[in-house]
Amino acid sequence: MIRYPVLDKKTVIGVTAPSSGVGEELRELLELACVRLQKQGYGVECGATAWTQEKAKSAPASVRAAEFNGMMADERIGLVAPPWGGELLIEMLEQVDFGQMKCKWILGYSDISVLLLAVTLRTGIATAHGTNFIDLRGEETDSVTAMWEQVLSTPTGGSVVQHSSEQYQLEWGGGDPSPHVFNLTETTSWKTVGHQTITMQGRLLGGCIDVIRHLIGTPYGDVRHFQQHYIQNEPILWYLENCELAVTDLRRSLVQMKLAGWFEHCSGLMFGRSAANRPVENYTVEDVYQELAIELGLPIVYDIDCGHLPPQVTLVNGAFAEVEVAGSESGDQSGRGRVIQYFRN
Repeated sequence: MIRYPVLDKKTVIGVTAPSSGVGEELRELLELACVRLQKQGYGVECGATAWTQEKAKSAPASVRAAEFNGMMADERIGLVAPPWGGELLIEMLEQVDFGQMKCKWILGYSDISVLLLAVTLRTGIATAHGTNFIDLRGEETDSVTAMWEQVLSTPTGGSVVQHSSEQYQLEWGGGDPSPHVFNLTETTSWKTVGHQTITMQGRLLGGCIDVIRHLIGTPYGDVRHFQQHYIQNEPILWYLENCELAVTDLRRSLVQMKLAGWFEHCSGLMFGRSAANRPVENYTVEDVYQELAIELGLPIVYDIDCGHLPPQVTLVNGAFAEVEVAGSESGDQSGRGRVIQYFRN
């Protein structure tokens, strides 16, 4: 059974850095985000790790884990939101107290998706793959990013609808302080292998493939146990995004996931946009998707609003989702996507 937290507009948001902190040179970005969320009525409490960064991490693994465990146990905190991702979150997993976690939201992406996926697989608590806390610092927020609040406020048994964006940002970057945060200039088009209209249903799981692949074979990546004990063997609908992998490394990682059984009893796969998807000896990411679709016999959607080329929809690990993407035969609706998430146990 999946347990869903519910966001209370008056809750305290705990900001801790289980991966990277902001460091002194980017302190203003975090300060702006804190002020913006406080103006919206939330309490904001930043842990010490949020402000520090040295040797590719905010703090030693034991310090990061202790601060995270403390926020997960704190009754006042209803949402734990790291400032952003990083590189070495996996170091702290063995010190995370999964057994004593209270049912509250964790929101983020990139390296944070290691924690999100591990928490849901180990505990059955739903986690939210979506905007960074830092990216909520703008005076205005685009309609896709802004859905994080509505998604996290959905009660158990309820549902929430999200639509593909109109435009996306061509490159990812921490950015300078700005009213809008994102520079949305490119036309969004969700695509399907075979260019046909696709409808998929299943329990959502996923994250940044660069990092979640390292959970394979560990106690934190037991997909089969999750499927049997938490979702009664319902099919899994995977969403994955590539931050930095070469196309050939992406292919190796997907084959590894397949060999590890992660794609058993799966209803389909979705891939986010990526600036890393450059051809290797004329081997393209479209070739990767085509080969995977044939091998698995499953529908594949790609270039969705997920990952390091914002904006992105908020996808809840453990939720039941219906995904519809209009193929090229749909005329003016081609490239449009819709995700309905049902918060059912």
